Amino acid sequence: MSTLYDYFWAADRATAVDWAVGPGGDWRNGGSLDEACADRLEVKGLDPNVVLGKLVSFAAGIPFGSVVDPELVWPDPVEWPYGRQAPPGTASPWDSGLILQELPESWRDALAGVVEDAVPMLALQWWDIEETRFADYLHAEDSVRTFVGMAHRARAAGARLYCSCYV
Repeated sequence: MSTLYDYFWAADRATAVDWAVGPGGDWRNGGSLDEACADRLEVKGLDPNVVLGKLVSFAAGIPFGSVVDPELVWPDPVEWPYGRQAPPGTASPWDSGLILQELPESWRDALAGVVEDAVPMLALQWWDIEETRFADYLHAEDSVRTFVGMAHRARAAGARLYCSCYV
């Protein structure tokens, strides 16, 4: 089984939850990111916490250990702390296999600040990490350009970047 990641940008958390999870966070009647937003990237193996975090560290010129972590948006960590048992007759949102994270604003800005001349070197650094395997260098370079472009558009719109994960 592989994990799917959808990266997209939205104006705010409520919109991101509606798009990725469903209106009001009802994952059982969730919508579709395909229908909700056009600017998204669906990938396998590019998790936000490590793989994308390393790209951000390269782009920002900081050690990976200094990168701020994404924040869990759904399931709501206050309402549904990880491991909390659902009351009888109800389901836990953790059982859905879906989580939604908001990527730090500093990530968006670091990626949006990448100049075209820096893309080949960033792609080479990212291609060389052990946590993922790109098909080839050109695949890594295309992925860098995609994330940089998405970050540019999100920053221009005053929006935030999000990642929904389906296990």
